[in-house]
Amino acid sequence: MTIPLPPRARAIKERVRAFVQAELIPWEEHAEMHEGLVPDDIWTRMKAKAREAGLDNMDMPESIGGRGYSHLEQVAAQEETGRVTNALGWCSNNPQKWMLEACSPYQIETWIKPLMTDARHECYAITEADAGSDVDAIQATARRDGDHYVLNGEKWHVTSANLADFIFFQAKIADGPKKGAHALFFIDQGTPGVEVVRTPAYTHTYRAHHPIYRFTDVRVPVANRIGEEGAGMDFTYAWFRHERLMIAARCCGAAQRLIEEATAFAKGRIIFGKPLAEQQAVQFMLADSLTELFAARLMTYETARAIDASTDPRGADLKTTHAQCAMVKLYASEMAGRVADRAVQIFGGRGYMRENVAERFFRELRVDRIWEGASEIQRVIIANGLLKRGAGALVD
Repeated sequence: MTIPLPPRARAIKERVRAFVQAELIPWEEHAEMHEGLVPDDIWTRMKAKAREAGLDNMDMPESIGGRGYSHLEQVAAQEETGRVTNALGWCSNNPQKWMLEACSPYQIETWIKPLMTDARHECYAITEADAGSDVDAIQATARRDGDHYVLNGEKWHVTSANLADFIFFQAKIADGPKKGAHALFFIDQGTPGVEVVRTPAYTHTYRAHHPIYRFTDVRVPVANRIGEEGAGMDFTYAWFRHERLMIAARCCGAAQRLIEEATAFAKGRIIFGKPLAEQQAVQFMLADSLTELFAARLMTYETARAIDASTDPRGADLKTTHAQCAMVKLYASEMAGRVADRAVQIFGGRGYMRENVAERFFRELRVDRIWEGASEIQRVIIANGLLKRGAGALVD
């Protein structure tokens, strides 16, 4: 399908599509059968080719060495990385622009710039056993002790922690005038008191693991606090908005890959003397999938365009954007899950084999309805936006 894109966005999309097709997709089955890993030299090549394709530092301004992509351009790129399984598309560092607004010059030099150059790697320690989509329910604490903070808590699903050398840690201030408010901190791996509790096995097969970490009396300098005490949720919400939009984009890419693969198979599979694609039941599954993809892509692209066009990012537009990113993430993630289910059905027994793209996506796409806010939380955000601002503010 063709949705008009500005020339630069279209060029980015086509360049990333070519990279994904040539460099990543051929290694999906190998990664699936080798715990998400590819040979070190291949991984190094993938990362280099990803930089050539313009996939690194997309949200960062050119003034600091980033790509300076608009949200629409980022969506166009991320959609194409969504076409590949086993998280092979996670081969580029992509810090977000809010970090430049939130972090001090010292923090930018120590953590953010090295992140941009691939010299350092990050992970996020936010979720807890009893605090997932309800981030305010976290029990982790940060207690001021002179020119340090003492951090305590246990964090679950710390994605990519096995590959990271520093951690974004979210806690509640334990005492003082900001008691109970949220704050974010940088913690370097290896800091005393940081330990891995265990590394659970997950449904998908990624090189990036999701360990459980325990933080016991971890001392970090005040200089490691990101922004002011109490500003932590603002930064987390900025991260959520951006990532929810990019999840939607990747879901669109995954759905298109599935539709293409299932269609090609159905055309060649002969059943009862004619191609499977001529069976009306299969045609209906393909038609429903394509229709839902078209709707999801329109929502995703239009939300990205609206963010780029906003002239009031910290005012009323921000609340509208928050709800719209929730709508996009909700619809696109659930759409992709339905498409994956239909694709498995079309492939039949082949669709239940790990070597089949539909089987892998069927497992991998499931988490998109959970992380960065479960579908139920997105519905709450959308309903709150509707009740406070009316339908016109969100969809006109």
